[in-house]
Amino acid sequence: MVSTDLRADIIAANKQFMEAFGRRDAAGLASLYTMKGQLLPPNGEVVAGRDAIRTFWQSAMDLGLTEARLEPVEVEAYGETAVEVGKYTLRAGRGQVADTGKYVVIWKTESGTWKLHRDIWNTSQAASAK
Repeated sequence: MVSTDLRADIIAANKQFMEAFGRRDAAGLASLYTMKGQLLPPNGEVVAGRDAIRTFWQSAMDLGLTEARLEPVEVEAYGETAVEVGKYTLRAGRGQVADTGKYVVIWKTESGTWKLHRDIWNTSQAASAK
């Protein structure tokens, strides 16, 4: 059952995400998304469904990402849907910062639990010169 403290629920779900990422558990990450969940990554196509989401996150970890830190800035509820705006930090190797940026997640309840439904993010780092 979803509690009445939305922010606490989203923080708890984000903690599960960060822990799964730290364990390199792409399947665990994918399970945090709705059945029809989608990633909208920067510079890429939409990634739809849990299998594709698992593959996406596994690929990110295989490229050397070791940690994802999520910081909710605001969370608002709209019935069975919620919107979170936050900041992220991705780390690689021995803890060096690989990226920082901001994100928006649309959450939905599925079987009484808040799940990521639409997940979009983009970097706050300057584009590199070519």
